[in-house]
Amino acid sequence: MSELKRSNSRKIHTRTIEMSTYETDKGDIIVEGILKDNRLIANYRPSGEKRPPHTVHHMIIRMRIDASSFSIEDIEAEMPEIPNVECPQTSESLLKIKGMKIAPGFTEKVKKRLGGINGCSHLTALVHAMAPAAVQGVWVYNSRKPESAGISVDMLDDYLIDTCWVWRKDGPFETRLKKEQKNNTAREIQ
Repeated sequence: MSELKRSNSRKIHTRTIEMSTYETDKGDIIVEGILKDNRLIANYRPSGEKRPPHTVHHMIIRMRIDASSFSIEDIEAEMPEIPNVECPQTSESLLKIKGMKIAPGFTEKVKKRLGGINGCSHLTALVHAMAPAAVQGVWVYNSRKPESAGISVDMLDDYLIDTCWVWRKDGPFETRLKKEQKNNTAREIQ
């Protein structure tokens, strides 16, 4: 593994993806995703033109998510930095996922609707990265008051179980959470 250390390597490109979630006063959230590709060294276009280090992609997607249904109520894109003048034409492709629910199978559905010649690979990658951030944002939004804290059984089954080793079915997290939910229900009945 020592040959993979960065100590003797020169960084030439970075891709950063940043997610932010905002609450609104309408019972929904806005999830904003920002993707930036930076070329850190001079490089050449196919025409032979030399280009200095620069940002080649700076793209922003904003999705309004219904906090009770996880549905995409609205979506828009902004492209402050792009490599080609034709790129903004792809932003309309995002409307194909308006109304879609962020739920298991979301990534595959997005790929079918926006992938390849149906959209922009960078916008599609950003939407894929935004889905788990949207789920986190909805949970934060829904648990901002003590009486609404916690994960429902439906949310557990729909969004956590079998998403990773820690959240595997019948694993320690699922078992503990279901036990806590059972205890809370018993307290509510008393």
